[in-house]
Amino acid sequence: MAGHTLYEDVNLKFTPGNCYGIIGANGAGKSTFLKLLEGKIEPTTGSITIGANERISSLNQDHFAFEEFTVMETVIQGHKQLYDVMKQKDALYAKADFSDADGVLAAELETKFAELDGWNAEADSAKLLQSLGVAEELHQTMMSELPESVKVKVLLAQALFGNPDILLLDEPTNGLDVHTIEWLENFLANYENIVMVVSHDRHFLNQVCTQMCDVDRGKIQLYVGNYDFWYESSKLATELANNQNAKKEEKIKELQTFIARFSANASKSKQATSRKKQLEKITLDDIKPSSRKYPYIKFDMHRELGNDLVKVENVSYSVDGRKILDNVTFSVRPGDKVAFISRNTVAISILLQIIAGKLEPDTGSVTWGQTTAFNYLSRDLNANFNDSELTILDWLRQYASKEQEDNTFLRGFLGRMLFSGDEIDKKIKVLSGGEKVRCQLSRLMLQPSNVLILDDPTNHLDLESITALNEALKAYSGSILFTSHDHEFIQTIANHIVEVGSKGIVSRQDITYDEFIDHEIVQQQIKDIY
Repeated sequence: MAGHTLYEDVNLKFTPGNCYGIIGANGAGKSTFLKLLEGKIEPTTGSITIGANERISSLNQDHFAFEEFTVMETVIQGHKQLYDVMKQKDALYAKADFSDADGVLAAELETKFAELDGWNAEADSAKLLQSLGVAEELHQTMMSELPESVKVKVLLAQALFGNPDILLLDEPTNGLDVHTIEWLENFLANYENIVMVVSHDRHFLNQVCTQMCDVDRGKIQLYVGNYDFWYESSKLATELANNQNAKKEEKIKELQTFIARFSANASKSKQATSRKKQLEKITLDDIKPSSRKYPYIKFDMHRELGNDLVKVENVSYSVDGRKILDNVTFSVRPGDKVAFISRNTVAISILLQIIAGKLEPDTGSVTWGQTTAFNYLSRDLNANFNDSELTILDWLRQYASKEQEDNTFLRGFLGRMLFSGDEIDKKIKVLSGGEKVRCQLSRLMLQPSNVLILDDPTNHLDLESITALNEALKAYSGSILFTSHDHEFIQTIANHIVEVGSKGIVSRQDITYDEFIDHEIVQQQIKDIY
């Protein structure tokens, strides 16, 4: 952005065998940093140096960039030099008037092709695609014929192809199912070169990262450990900074206890020893408070729930003649926090809309208990934003009680949700996705309930807002019916899982999300064997 410095005087060195998680508030410059590393943009001052013959690969964000190529060709294009040699060879051998000079050039290309391991390119590409769940029969299919969910996997295979020396991944888990994410976590945890990853998925960052690259206060600093270690250490640093009267020996003891706890919980055995040694070298001066701002989110209970919450009986629903939900029956009890899981996000959204009374089922019924008072947050970003000319302040006033509707209260309330100063006078039509979700969460907080229905509430939120919402829902004493793509969010909130199957059949399981995934993986392994 012209006239705006994202960061200055940054001096960093990245080493093979490490996965660096790049974190920072929205607008801090995380994606810009990846573009600088890749050479897509030039730094205003300074330089970025990589070793001679080292290759950088990145995850392409344009899902329609390779429509005229086959899946196999698209993956191999991840290694540009190899792909160029392949195309030159093909063009040369296709010539009708093949000359002696062409023969000399062909020999040179064949030598280069072998040096780049070109003879194994298709086999390696096929293996990578199958590991990511792209079936062999699709490998010669045109990209234009694939659904977007498969294109995402092909582009990920393209980034990983050929063992790049430096791998840059911007939100690599977006659009992936849990099985593919599990595979990618294992792949990156054992990757011997340099990996740089931007992600809002805290579980993913915890599983793969050895160091965090924090973009904050106009600086970029490296911290040993995964996301949880960075988050907890920044909170500890703030506590230590606010308690200047404590003896230094007491601070050091607290730091040592903190480090020992995280050293014992290294997530990957291959990384555990080296990470533990790195953590043990940390001193008080190495951990610093973060300037991150977290919204204040707290949901109040309307009243205690009675014995009945909601019953869904014999519900069916079709879209364009295709059955999305088929004779669905289950009940939710008071105190349940239920995560709805499906490979078909449309099916989940429709089910939650039916439960919330926003859609009528083709057949069946939804019965709420007499003591319930629920609030619903739609996946649709434009829901509840019909009058686009309203300011944030006036929009929220619509949902305030008489005691809450004065400007002083609403300004303070919005300030805690990180809408400060003149921001509250912005028209809602110009808000970003994350700002709209924070507005909707503000609406829910002004309307006390004892049941929350949340359709992918973490979508569009930054890490700080996700963390704040996560903590608020863990503390909420009412019941929650929700869906999310955030692993940590589901695992720490849900005590029940409702799965919507491919044929619209629902099964309820009284287990945690990790237990559900472990069961799914075992079942898939059994299926693969037989």
